[in-house]
Amino acid sequence: MSQGSEGLAFVDDAAARDFQPFALTRPVCELRAGALLVRQRWEMATGQSTLGFIGGPHLTDFDEPGAASFVSGSVPAGTILVNSRCAVALTKVSSDASAWTCQGKLAAVRVAAATTVQNVEALDGRFDSIAGRDKPVEVDGQWVEKVWDFVPLLPDLLTADITVLGERLERTTIPGLTTIGPHLVYVERGATIEPLVMLDASAGPILVRRGAKIQAFVRLVGPCVIGEDTIVSGGRIASSSIGEHCKVHGEISMSVFTSHSNKGHDGFIGHSVLGRWVNLGAGTVNSNLKNNYSGVSFWTPRGMEQTGQQFLGAFIGDHAKTAIGTRLTTGAVIGAGANVYGAGITSRYIPPFSWGQDNAQRWELDGFLGTAERAMKRRDVPLSERAKRQLTAAWERAAEELR
Repeated sequence: MSQGSEGLAFVDDAAARDFQPFALTRPVCELRAGALLVRQRWEMATGQSTLGFIGGPHLTDFDEPGAASFVSGSVPAGTILVNSRCAVALTKVSSDASAWTCQGKLAAVRVAAATTVQNVEALDGRFDSIAGRDKPVEVDGQWVEKVWDFVPLLPDLLTADITVLGERLERTTIPGLTTIGPHLVYVERGATIEPLVMLDASAGPILVRRGAKIQAFVRLVGPCVIGEDTIVSGGRIASSSIGEHCKVHGEISMSVFTSHSNKGHDGFIGHSVLGRWVNLGAGTVNSNLKNNYSGVSFWTPRGMEQTGQQFLGAFIGDHAKTAIGTRLTTGAVIGAGANVYGAGITSRYIPPFSWGQDNAQRWELDGFLGTAERAMKRRDVPLSERAKRQLTAAWERAAEELR
């Protein structure tokens, strides 16, 4: 078997393709698990570049700067197929193996000969039949079995990730920085932390990436990562992974912001996951705990499922918006492109591209695309023609499911 890799190809199996509200607009390898995207985790661990992803046909034109692209046709010999639901640890692993297991389950395999995407999809992420006879290399990591697993896995992933990333980055020392707790605080060169900021490392480490700006009267509670060029303008951010180019304010706990999303005003968000280009209106809050303290159920494409989680907040798809004063119910699922407004607490599930809360109307395609383009332009990110086609395909797919 040739050991020369052609790169990583991430495979969304049937379980990953049910990871709503995100799977409608992005492959799972472009979701944030801990401090990094799943794709970035494998790139860092293996030292390999990404060839692309194999996913649903509605993602054919998926297009984001630096992200994986849709793979069609054939997969070259030597390509490493990766189950995108495996969040590998960031520590270096051998990239010369023919197969890799995580927690005893096959997570990645190198294809010995060129094969078709159709053949790969038929495996549905189970690579045993093509793993060969060589003993797999066991890697550290976590499996994301259900979409809500991104929340309970977060503290352990962040604690491990920050230690690895912090030691590798070029760091800076800020005179007079106020810290408490035994864990380490890493500030990457190029980050800004104003006076009167408290970095509480009592429960875990903290990492502030380059270009980030932490303004006065912020309390960061570890384990916590603030991504590149993100602005934290006030409040308490605890046990969270805030991705690049976000604006956050208020109280955020045990939550993931994929990137380019805004919560710029007061309000609580806890045990939640936000996609890209989400904007939460002032005073938007979510419930992450039921009044009777019982487990939270969660909407899935197959119906409501019990999560076994006592704390679970809102899962908000790409380009979704909330109006001022929006109240999100426990375990809410807000579909991609939804424009949420109206009195009262939201329902458990708001379909993608909804207009309001009762799904009486849908956001017209041209209006949605125009809004998305204007929102992205404010961050100097163009909405490419390919991305427009992909969002159109998502809109059409959502329309079909409502019929």
